[in-house]
Amino acid sequence: MKKICFILCSSLLFIGCLPKVDNSVNETFEKNSQTVLANIQGFQNESVDYSQYAKDFVMRDTGFGSKDSLSLEDVMKNDKWLWENFDFKILNDTINLLPGVNTNTKLADGSVRYYSNWEVTRTATDSTEAKSGILKMYESFDFDNDGKIIYQQTYGDFTGLMMHLQSKE
Repeated sequence: MKKICFILCSSLLFIGCLPKVDNSVNETFEKNSQTVLANIQGFQNESVDYSQYAKDFVMRDTGFGSKDSLSLEDVMKNDKWLWENFDFKILNDTINLLPGVNTNTKLADGSVRYYSNWEVTRTATDSTEAKSGILKMYESFDFDNDGKIIYQQTYGDFTGLMMHLQSKE
């Protein structure tokens, strides 16, 4: 009986001395994931809430022949042009958001990334019919301490998609 009490007390003492698990990165990721989902829906619905972006936001411009980075003002201007000329529909039934990592430490840092398939349709005009293509895309978002998007990058074959959508065949 003494042995059982000793083992029980020792176990409780050991468990009580374990450090508390810091779950803040997971909580930050979950919060930032909601911002990303709202951003995706906003883009698809042509109504992005640009207040989700930090004042010093930068987007890495990954298109062929493009400049290195875009400001929020550039992104807003590009979005307006895109929505005037194309319709966007995300094809994934569910969007699997994944945690990103700090490039130096390789530890989760609250950033969010995802892979998706977007259907992009060139709007019909008087002289052209509507035309669609599927864009396989990877996108990542980094956040500042206030939960605002500070850095965004998107990878996909945008040039190939545009060539397809603008072709006559």
